[in-house]
Amino acid sequence: MRGMSRRHGVAVLKTGMKNPFSSATEEKTGTTASFGTVSRQFWFMSKAFFASERRRQAYWFLIVLLTLALSVGGIQVVMSYVARDFMTAIAQKDEPAYWQSLWWYIGTFCLAVPIGVYYRWTEERLALLWREWMAKHLIKRYFNNRAYYRLRGSASIDNPDQRISEDVRNFTVSSLSFFLIVLNATVTVVVFVGVLWAISETLVGVLVLYALVGTGLSILIGRRLVGLNYSQYQKEADFRYSLVRVRDNAESIAFYRGENRERRDLTGRLGAAVSNMLSIIGWNRNLAFFVNSYNYAALVVPVVIVAPLFMRGEVAFGVVTQSAGAFAQVLAGASLIITQFERLSAYLAGVQRLGGLWDDLDDFDAEDERVALQGTQDVDDDSLTVNLDTLTVLTPDGSKTLVNDLTFELRRNQSLLIMGASGTGKSSVLRTIAGLWSIGAGTLERPPWRDVMFLPQRPYMIDGNLRDQLLYPYSDKPLSDDKILAVVDKVNLADVLERVDKDLDRVMDWINVLSIGEQQRVAFARLFLRNPKFAFLDEATSALDEENQERLYQLLKESRIGFISVGHRTTLTKYHDRILQLDRSGSWKITESGATAV
Repeated sequence: MRGMSRRHGVAVLKTGMKNPFSSATEEKTGTTASFGTVSRQFWFMSKAFFASERRRQAYWFLIVLLTLALSVGGIQVVMSYVARDFMTAIAQKDEPAYWQSLWWYIGTFCLAVPIGVYYRWTEERLALLWREWMAKHLIKRYFNNRAYYRLRGSASIDNPDQRISEDVRNFTVSSLSFFLIVLNATVTVVVFVGVLWAISETLVGVLVLYALVGTGLSILIGRRLVGLNYSQYQKEADFRYSLVRVRDNAESIAFYRGENRERRDLTGRLGAAVSNMLSIIGWNRNLAFFVNSYNYAALVVPVVIVAPLFMRGEVAFGVVTQSAGAFAQVLAGASLIITQFERLSAYLAGVQRLGGLWDDLDDFDAEDERVALQGTQDVDDDSLTVNLDTLTVLTPDGSKTLVNDLTFELRRNQSLLIMGASGTGKSSVLRTIAGLWSIGAGTLERPPWRDVMFLPQRPYMIDGNLRDQLLYPYSDKPLSDDKILAVVDKVNLADVLERVDKDLDRVMDWINVLSIGEQQRVAFARLFLRNPKFAFLDEATSALDEENQERLYQLLKESRIGFISVGHRTTLTKYHDRILQLDRSGSWKITESGATAV
């Protein structure tokens, strides 16, 4: 059951929570996913777009595209007859018929060019509209219910960033491309089979048999490509992510002199991608031997059947060329799996990866949650509490109990310090209060999100100017520069202001410009600018000297913000009313600061 419900502006965590890191579906890999699963994923992802708020624009483009596709098919049929008469006129040396056919030829070209251009333009516009909507939809769901955090521990979903960016683009473009290929093939087969039947019934029979045998052999030869393409997506994404990780952790790697290790890791991931790609190339080679032979033989088959008819005087010479062209058109339509197998295998792998992400994301509307919270009944500030009642905290996989039956209450203007050896679950208690972990048992009451704020040990530095940095995540909050500057001065960040000439709109690479200690002071500036009712600090002063630490905690005490800290330093005890000591056995005790156990 979902653990978070809301009552009078208070969130309640109830007993029997589910594992937040378990996926909604177990994603299959390689060729193990059934065709039915992939078809279902394709259907739901496509239906969502054509039922969305962009459906009017989508249907308009789709109707125009279908009209143009049918027009292209019609033009091709007309051109086949014009070409037949043109070649017959040349063979019969009929000059008037030759010039007449030539003008018809030119006329069909003039009609085909704009239809073809707008056909391609409409396809690209619809694909772009689909990609934009789908990427926004997945991004919204990615942040809903902290799915981006849950997916970090998911064994079934690797590299969600690649799936939202690259896989969405490939899915939308390729889906339309294959849809139009199938549509054009259907139109072509329907129209040109009639042309072939009028020439020779035997030709139609040979065509059907040729296409069926070829399709079966192509599937038999190339079926392994789907699994190999799926693996290639994953290995390429792993390689790219490793490069990003090196960039983001460049300073730490440089301090450790870890270049050789990082280079080995990157080389290994590149080698895995190259090795898998070699397998794909090898199977594409095997498939190409068959496909090329199939296509070259198709050039001869219609001529072998129709040429004797011409030599017996039963058909004109133009019919021979027309039969070859019509046979090629129908065969291309009937042999889609053969001619498109390489692209189709990569496409199915992409659908499988994107469908896995789609299935795994929670369909929860964060905007509805925000509106619901804004509409809850406000309660008196002094009655707001953080209340844990027999709360049991487990590891995300549920395999280990970290804290048993934890119970305490914290009111505004009160403070609690959580201490204990590494691995006793200090930060895990904060993660549970924050709703990042919701597996376990017990009851948790806390104020709504607008009244609380969490400060991690390593603050998150965003891209943007200094003003946005200080107001994150509410950069649009209307605060005067004077108030911002006053808080900056209080948390001892005046030297950072000097570096940007006191320009709050200066944009810099903050994660590299600011030291960890300065980043932690930025986090406290965010806290005081937001001024919540409660704050939760996960070793939020670990990089600060004692003087700055004392300064910030004194400001916290003066602000009347209730706060819970996690820390190792014994000097932190003097800034807190009570101390929660955790033990590796899961037991705990609370003492008054400097008093006996309670």
